[in-house]
Amino acid sequence: MRKTLAILAFLPLTAALPATAEAAPALKWTSPCPDYGMTPSPTEGLECAKLEVPLDYADPGGRKIELTVSRKASTSPKRRGVLLMNPGGPGSPGLAMPAQLAQRQGNSGLLESYDVIGFDPRGTTYSTPVTCDLTEDERFILTGPYADGPDDVVEKAAKSRVVARKCAEAKTADLLPHMTTANTARDMDRIREALGERKISYYGVSYGSYLGASYASMFPAKTDRIVLDSLLGPDGLGVRAHQRFADGFDDRFGDFAAWAAARDDVYHLGRTPADVKAKFLELAGKRPGIRTDTWGALYDDANFPGLAAQWAASPASVKGGPLDGDNHAALQLQVLCNDTDWPESVRYYQKAVERARVTHPMFGPAAANITPCAFWPVERRERPVRITDRGPSNILLVQNLRDPATPLSGARELRSALGGRAKFVTVDAGGHGVFTKENACGNDFVVRYLRDGVLPAGDSHCPAHLPK
Repeated sequence: MRKTLAILAFLPLTAALPATAEAAPALKWTSPCPDYGMTPSPTEGLECAKLEVPLDYADPGGRKIELTVSRKASTSPKRRGVLLMNPGGPGSPGLAMPAQLAQRQGNSGLLESYDVIGFDPRGTTYSTPVTCDLTEDERFILTGPYADGPDDVVEKAAKSRVVARKCAEAKTADLLPHMTTANTARDMDRIREALGERKISYYGVSYGSYLGASYASMFPAKTDRIVLDSLLGPDGLGVRAHQRFADGFDDRFGDFAAWAAARDDVYHLGRTPADVKAKFLELAGKRPGIRTDTWGALYDDANFPGLAAQWAASPASVKGGPLDGDNHAALQLQVLCNDTDWPESVRYYQKAVERARVTHPMFGPAAANITPCAFWPVERRERPVRITDRGPSNILLVQNLRDPATPLSGARELRSALGGRAKFVTVDAGGHGVFTKENACGNDFVVRYLRDGVLPAGDSHCPAHLPK
């Protein structure tokens, strides 16, 4: 059974914090970059540097932690600045993003326009990593399982208490309270200082959209061109956004059902989308993990053949990849649970599950189930960042209509919160992520803005991509 981490892959600002004790030092670039233990190296062709930042920005002269930053430098006279990138998560490492951009958009002019910058956010992989010492099963505790009734919520609550306690007792527990979106945004501004830049441009997807909106709210005068892709709502990934995974599942499932029905001669899952849905419900009664596996596969059309084959057979368990270990899961938990207040009553989640059974029966009781955030061992240290329309009008929002992880309902809330600061482009597509995917119209909006500074005159829409 394929297991899936919730990607989102969440935000506080802040009473004013003390001024920093000193400016960030200049970066010293070396190569090769760390390779995440993968062959071929996903960071090939990049150079990397280390940067010390405060663990606690309320005590800027105190303990430091280390960030690892990557760069693909422009050699063009057309260079206009730096483009900082984030892949989401939280917990997802980002050193490889400049190389990925080069592979996917190497002829777009972006590599000439910018030094493209990636980084492993605080707590991640090569940036002073955190741990919760979780077992393999515990690493996938955030989303699911599908709760058939109140007793299932109680059962998961017991497991969630254990996970929360493990995070509190882990060897990096002293770092735990400082793993927040607001502090990651402050780290981004330290990277900007170390690069010697007055402003930064930014591209962030999924949770990276929330991180970018936070940076733009905390440091509006330091922003150049900002692109946010696959949008969380302005409250980040709290309990409401977690429950919205059910909206995303319902929005997106029809794409897979139509795809599978058109290939019934291959997979035998049903001749019509209604037949495929009936097959899903049949399998869900026999294989408890099929709901979460299906939700994860809905992120990308490229996953459809594997998902259909999984439905048609009973495959052996598929383990996570090299970046799906304890560190990823631990940081994801720490940022989600630190950023916002989660309800602490088990009864709240039991009621939420019962509502979801009526409103979103396919996936709702999995998205509404309790998480370790209900038993989190530390209190939030600052108020959530408030995302508003105050600041320059320099933000482009791009969003698929049928996104299983960051559904359109949350995206519309972020668009409303940003007001005149943003232009909003919807794309008639399914899956998670607009930029570098198949819809040429969506890609063009992003490239034209980052490269040429061209924002649409008003909110816009891209029609469905027609295969050649």
